[in-house]
Amino acid sequence: MYRLVSKVTRRAFSSAGYLCRDATCSSMITKQCFSTISVLQRQFENSHKISVPSNFLKLGLCRTMSFATGFTPLQPKPLESIIDVARAKTKSPEELADIWDDFHLGRGHIGLSMKAKLYYLLDQRTADCRYFVIPLWKGSGYTTMFVQVQMPHMLFTGLEDYKARGTQASPYMTATFYKEFADSKDMVLIRGDIVLTSKLSDAEAKWLLETAQSFYLNDVRYKLVERFNKQTRDFEFKDVLQALEMPML
Repeated sequence: MYRLVSKVTRRAFSSAGYLCRDATCSSMITKQCFSTISVLQRQFENSHKISVPSNFLKLGLCRTMSFATGFTPLQPKPLESIIDVARAKTKSPEELADIWDDFHLGRGHIGLSMKAKLYYLLDQRTADCRYFVIPLWKGSGYTTMFVQVQMPHMLFTGLEDYKARGTQASPYMTATFYKEFADSKDMVLIRGDIVLTSKLSDAEAKWLLETAQSFYLNDVRYKLVERFNKQTRDFEFKDVLQALEMPML
């Protein structure tokens, strides 16, 4: 099945500072969030239309809705501009996971890690099934999120925004997977950037990122992803709600 490495025990931010390249690291990360918006918007504008099967109307999609299909690879922030890679090499996988997680706390970013073999499974499955929908619980109900994947990137935006804006819809969050330590430490670092903080809290973004991966890495849940992408006429959104133990509203 799957296992995400996200530590509960937090270390002091001084540990993260030990790996941070310089004092301007935090401001550089903040700027990256805004540069990501403009890059993604240009990519969305260059995307083309696809025909949406009629039963997608259950999710509120119209037949000629425009999706950002086959977007060109993003330009991720290099890992060496976020942490001192040379020093990171001296850390154990557990220490590095703790430091990576702590470094992103409270900054509008999410830091996670996963086993390399799980990343390669995720890479394989997302190449075959690039899209999915996930309900995000908010208050007394949920909002449906649309997930689009082209590894090493994963994008999340609201389904309602797609309905209203099509290719002009901005992503709520983007995630980048870093493979620099896949061979040496059997781990892949994951960085989530919350683009629209008014739409997602840090906790919601973390849950969304972990949940999206669970649907690709859990064999039972992945059948729903396959159905959504390959057997659309048989896809039922209530099955996703059931998998997440959410009530049907």
